Amino acid sequence: MDALRLFYFSILSLVLFAISDIGQAHEFTPSPSPAPSSDGSRVDRGIAYLLMLVALAITYMFH
Repeated sequence: MDALRLFYFSILSLVLFAISDIGQAHEFTPSPSPAPSSDGSRVDRGIAYLLMLVALAITYMFH
């Protein structure tokens, strides 16, 4: 009987400890993200795709 009582007491104390620890948790505010910056790679890629489509169209017309 004493072993069962000790088991229940340890489980109850762990549950109470977990509940009390949840209330003391701090909210972490996310760090501010850096401002979006464009290094021009998307613009370069867009121009490259456009030139490839023009070259494909010219090749198709003269073939």
